[in-house]
Amino acid sequence: MGTLNKEKAIKSPLEIIWNIISDVDNDPKYWYGIKQTKNISVRGNTIERETIIAFRDSKCEEVITLKPLDTVSTQILKGPITGTKAIRLTKISENKCLLKVKWDIRARGFLKLFDFVLMKHISKGTQDALERIATEAEQRYHETNKF
Repeated sequence: MGTLNKEKAIKSPLEIIWNIISDVDNDPKYWYGIKQTKNISVRGNTIERETIIAFRDSKCEEVITLKPLDTVSTQILKGPITGTKAIRLTKISENKCLLKVKWDIRARGFLKLFDFVLMKHISKGTQDALERIATEAEQRYHETNKF
C-alpha cells in the first residue's frame, strides 16, 4: 500500500497531549477503526496487545513502544494490514504542539485489491482521530486554566 502522513497543530501543552496519546488503552475513543484492545503484556514502555479493528471485526497483533513525551510507535505484526504507525509529538511553543502521524502499511490477502480505497479510509480516519485528540487536549488545557 505505502505511506501516509497527517499532522495537526494543537493549542495545548506537550504534557497534556502526551497523556492522551500515550494512554493507548483508550485508543478506541480517538481511533474509531479500533473497536477493542487487550494487553497481552506490558514491560516498561513496551506493550504487546491484540486489537479488534472495525474491518470485519478482524484481530491484529501489535507491539507498541512509548518514547516518553515524543513518540508512540506501533508495529502491526499480524492482521489484514501489517506495518507501522508512528505518532510523533513536537513542541512548537509553551502551549502549542504539532502532532504527526506516519503510517507505513501493507494490505494482506484479498485486501491488496482495494489499496486505494483502504488508504483513503485510513487517511480520513487518521484526520478524524487527530481532530478528536486536539479537541480533547484543548478542552483539558482550558479546564486547567479557568480562573
